[in-house]
Amino acid sequence: MTKYHRKHTRYGRIISCFLTFLFLQFTIAGYAQSGKSFKTIVLDAGHGGKDPGARGKFSNEKDITLAVVLKLGKILRDSMPQLKVIFTRNTDVFIDLKERGPIGNRAGGDFFLSVHVNSTAGRRERIQTGTRTVGKGRRKRKVPVYKTIIHRETATSGTETYVLGLTRTGEKERAIGEYGEQVEEEPGLLDKNDPMTAVLVAQYSQAFLGRSVNFAGKVQANYSGTGRNNLGVKQMSLQVLANSTMPGVLTEIGFINNPEEEEYLNTQEGQQNIAMCLYRAIRSYKYEMEKGK
Repeated sequence: MTKYHRKHTRYGRIISCFLTFLFLQFTIAGYAQSGKSFKTIVLDAGHGGKDPGARGKFSNEKDITLAVVLKLGKILRDSMPQLKVIFTRNTDVFIDLKERGPIGNRAGGDFFLSVHVNSTAGRRERIQTGTRTVGKGRRKRKVPVYKTIIHRETATSGTETYVLGLTRTGEKERAIGEYGEQVEEEPGLLDKNDPMTAVLVAQYSQAFLGRSVNFAGKVQANYSGTGRNNLGVKQMSLQVLANSTMPGVLTEIGFINNPEEEEYLNTQEGQQNIAMCLYRAIRSYKYEMEKGK
């Protein structure tokens, strides 16, 4: 090969890579902004089985989350029969965190919604319970005896919804690569042997984050509309969101160690209200996604 041909071959490769990059940008932009069918939602009831989750005075997180998710599933099946609903669990069983995302991946899920109940750390108080005698003779004296009490009740109330934190982006991208056929818009686009695939996977990950933030905002707005205290949309590196190949959020529906909220979370009315808030967010998200707005 002559110097002339080597030079132009090198330029050809550069141009090819640049065009591929532009193609990827437009492909992901199309995913993020244009209409895409929303066919399957994955509903994840936090904890379960041997894992009770947060505990209140008379209830466990695992039972509340399951009750809300089952109510939400029924609303979706009755009101949006075209939307397929996948449960990570629909009974009181233990499902490992690392397995929850893949359940949705294998089902070809388009969104992952994990429902949890919040709790604050207990407040510690050191109180004197009596005295004891120490020393002998003239050194004999009484000293106070203390014990530490943990107050688990809180006045904190409200809801908050989390999207995936940046420190687990790598796990998200590995999941997207592993289940590429469930993600890609163009058949064969995620070719493991193509060096540009890593760029494409990263772009999908960013698109998913944007959609997750959008959905989380809708969830919080619907909670606020029913009078709940809005603690906002936040970002955290959560395992349950890291290994799914779709946008997703984890929503905290109230504080189980707040007596008033625990009572509310255990009523049929409270659970139905929460399920309706989530349903409205899903309905709005689906409309926007499919209309490309």
